[in-house]
Amino acid sequence: MSDLEQRFRDGVPGALAEAYEAHGSLVFSFCRRRLDAESARDVTQEVFVSAWRSHHRFDPEKGSLRGWLMSIAKNRVVDLYRRRSRRPQTVSAFDGEPPPDLAQAEVTIGRIADRMVLAEALTELPDRARKAVELSFYDQLTHEEIATRTGVPLGTVKSDIRRSLLKLRRNLEGSLEQEEVGRGR
Repeated sequence: MSDLEQRFRDGVPGALAEAYEAHGSLVFSFCRRRLDAESARDVTQEVFVSAWRSHHRFDPEKGSLRGWLMSIAKNRVVDLYRRRSRRPQTVSAFDGEPPPDLAQAEVTIGRIADRMVLAEALTELPDRARKAVELSFYDQLTHEEIATRTGVPLGTVKSDIRRSLLKLRRNLEGSLEQEEVGRGR
């Protein structure tokens, strides 16, 4: 658990601004992938306001602040799609064609958010560990093949991957486990 996560959970003055500084661009980028620019800005603001109002419900032991914020963002984007599907809208309000199936749109939105959380979390891994994870999962190399290719001892490769997966899991769990909290339930 990071210092920022704990201060955010405790409602310490300034923690919201720090959270926005740390994660605002990720949340906005995710929203912008599915919404027009104005709606994306509005939803991003809603995400941080909602998160701050329910900061006491954030549990750093269950996942990262980034994951929790992204789960709130997923829910806000889906909520906006639902509201728009209930009343007539112009196509431009969806920044393209609206999804024909709201349930499919929810799945797509969730996948985009999870990929963005994962990509962001990968950038925080040390270079050697990130390279080992990428070779393992993207190139589908065995631990032995990774050790041979990188010149890193096999035990170190295994340790790097294990620690990295635990860190990545924590980021993703924040997005998945706290989804209902992010909806304000």
